[in-house]
This record gives sequence, C-alpha cells and structure tokens, in this order.
Amino acid sequence: MATGAEQLYEEILRRNPGEPEFHQAAREVLESLGPVLAERPELVEARIVERICEPERQIIFRVPWQDDAGRVQVNRGFRVEYNSALGPYKGGLRFHPSVNLGIVKFLGFEQIFKNALTGLGIGGGKGGSDFDPRGRSDAEVMRFCQAFMTELHRHLGEHTDVPAGDIGVGGREIGYLFGQYRRITNRWEGGVLTGKGLGWGGSPVRTEATGYGNVLFTAEMLRARGEDLHGQQVVVSGSGNVALYSIEKALALGANVLTCSDSSGYVVDEKGIDLDLLKQVKEVERARVDVYAERRGSSARFVADGQVWDVPADVALPSATQNELDADAALTLVRNGVKAVSEGANMPTTPEAVRVFQEAGVAFGPGKAANAGGVATSALEMRQNAGREPLGFAQVEAELAGIMRDIHTTCAASAEHYGCPGDYVTGANLAGFNRVADAMLAQGLI
Repeated sequence: MATGAEQLYEEILRRNPGEPEFHQAAREVLESLGPVLAERPELVEARIVERICEPERQIIFRVPWQDDAGRVQVNRGFRVEYNSALGPYKGGLRFHPSVNLGIVKFLGFEQIFKNALTGLGIGGGKGGSDFDPRGRSDAEVMRFCQAFMTELHRHLGEHTDVPAGDIGVGGREIGYLFGQYRRITNRWEGGVLTGKGLGWGGSPVRTEATGYGNVLFTAEMLRARGEDLHGQQVVVSGSGNVALYSIEKALALGANVLTCSDSSGYVVDEKGIDLDLLKQVKEVERARVDVYAERRGSSARFVADGQVWDVPADVALPSATQNELDADAALTLVRNGVKAVSEGANMPTTPEAVRVFQEAGVAFGPGKAANAGGVATSALEMRQNAGREPLGFAQVEAELAGIMRDIHTTCAASAEHYGCPGDYVTGANLAGFNRVADAMLAQGLI
C-alpha cells in the first residue's frame, strides 16, 4: 500500500472503530490504488480517495413493530447512501441478526465499484436491519416491513435511492415494502424498489441474475484460459438465491455441481445436485440441506462438520456470506486442483485466501465484478419502469450475458493496462475507481 493510502487507512480505522468488515473492504481497494494514483496525480490533489471512502450519508433509525402475540419489538434500521456520482444510490436491503453499521458500510462501499463496473449509471448504497425474518409469520414480516418503510421512505426515490433485496429480503418482503411506500406517498413510483413481482413492474431474470451472472463471469475467466465450464466439477456454498441460480446456470452450461450448504452443514452429491429437489427443500419447505440428502438417496451425504471446500473440484463458487472461505480452505482447494474461484456472495473470501489463489495462478473473480449481474438486472428493471415497457426473459438474459462479458473485458483490460495481467481483483478495483473518480472530478467539490 502506498504511503498516502496507508495513512488514509489508519484514519479509517480511527474514525470507524469496531467495523472490521468495512476495514477489510476499504483496505482491499486501497492496496490496489497505487498505479492509478501515480498515473493521475490530479486525483490525489482533489482527495478523491478520501471522499470515496466517506459515505455521503449514513441513516440509522428505530423500527418498533408488534408481533403476533401483541408484544412490541424494537429493531434497528440502516441505510448508507455511499456515493451518487454516477447515479442514484443503488443497493440491497439485508434483514439478518448480524446486520450492523459496519456490515452495511462494507456492502455499500463494495457496491460503489460493482455498480460502476456495470456501466449503467447507478451509484452505491446499502441498507437493512438486524430483524430476522426466519420463523416469523407472514403477518409479522408485513408489520415489520411496514414499520421499516415508514421511516425509510423519506430518503428514497427513483432519482435518489433505489433499494432492492439481499439476504432475508425476497419477493415477499419487497412486496410489503413497496405497498407501504405507495400507501405513504400516494405515488406509483415503480422505479423506487427493484426485485418486484413480474405482475407489478418486476423484471424477468432478476431472481436468477446474481447466480447466473457469477457463472457467466466464471465462464469468461475460463474462456480466457482456453477452457469452458462443460464437464467441470463445481462446488457451491450456500443454498439461498445466489447458490440456487449459480447451480442452475452451471448445470445449463454442462458442469457437474457437487455441493450445497447452509448453517447446519453441507451436502455432497456425487451424481450432481438435483436442482428441482433442492428448490423444493429450500424454497418451498424452507428446510435444511440434510433433508435434501435424506430424500436424494445413496448418491448424497450430509456432513455436519467441515466445509464444501474440502470436496475436490475444478471450480469453486462461494455463494453464502462474507469471509466463509479462509486461507486453509484455499490451500485445500489449490491442492485439489481448483482452476477458478468466483465470488457469488459479497466478500466471501478472506484477503489471505485471495493471496493463496493468486500465488497459485488460480483465476479469481472478485464479487464486485463476478456478482454484479444482480444489480445490473435491477438497473434494467429501473429502465423498464421508467419506460412503462415490459421486457421478455430472453431479452433480459441476453443483456445480462452481454453485461457480464463487458465487465470481464473491462477488468481484464484494466489489469493489463496497470501491469498485472490476469489479476481481476486489481482490474476491477481500478476500473470501477476510475469511473467514479472521473465523475467526481467533473462535478466539482461535492
């Protein structure tokens, strides 16, 4: 890290105590910036890096609501509107007990560069609550969402800030949030939330987009090395939205997906994951993955201890949560011959693990590039809402594929330009940073 960046990082630590995920995300970007700052001294003079690292606005609010037993519950809500140089703030809402300001800031910071890489004119933001929707009735989830939106609505708008879903926020929650927004504002402002139902302004492929996009980016990395996904053995972590649709697209491209997981453990299926059965277990029944193993038969086994990374594979797709893949797991994957690792989740790979992969020559797709398909399709949904013109599944899927190819090309070209060919981490950071920095310089001291 350059001297100035090291000093800035120390200042970030001082001003943002107790936020390790944000510190990690900031350090990863700061460690990449030396070449661009040397090439563009005007960015140093304008203190662009310092300005990007400080959110434009941080909103924290109380969310009181009533459960089915009539008891009053109190949660905390967050929205970090990080950077709007390229367009309205755009980023998901996460409902999970682990959510705190540091988590939301790390996600929002990553979102700045991810959104810039799409080229679709959207800024970076993120939000959520420490509310846990698991085990709650539909009525309780609705009352919480209504209370949450009652406060948040005053900060939103299709030209201001456009949330979407994330962990714990799916179609049900988006529906309740949008309904309350309409109720309060007396406006049908379809572009204020993305991830909506297809019958009321949603976009085809939005549900599948993050997982599909990650696999498409992986395919591009392999193609750059003269290979493709067909016939490759793939391990996937998680069994939520990103994991399910990563599995779906990998299977469609001829790969054999061996694993899935949740907080109870993981499943290895030597015949390959039966996607229909997994969707029934996870999406319909909301059961644990051991139920999948029980029903699948002799080809599948459930492992309560260990990680999916213990399973030998050609391709690894971490698709669960942050820092799930550490250096020891990375060494295991390398020993077992992994060729490519691509992040479906946000920052699921620790910095030490990233270094292991890079030193071993493994193609590594960072989340800000590899999982940008979700937000890219959200931007297409915003375009659809603005034009009142519904899009077809095939059209959106084709546009998504083109966007992911462009992101790969952009990252690869940026890495080549700055003297680190094949380093998608540096390529993504510098390409995204340059786009945001150019806009900030053009718009003056804001």
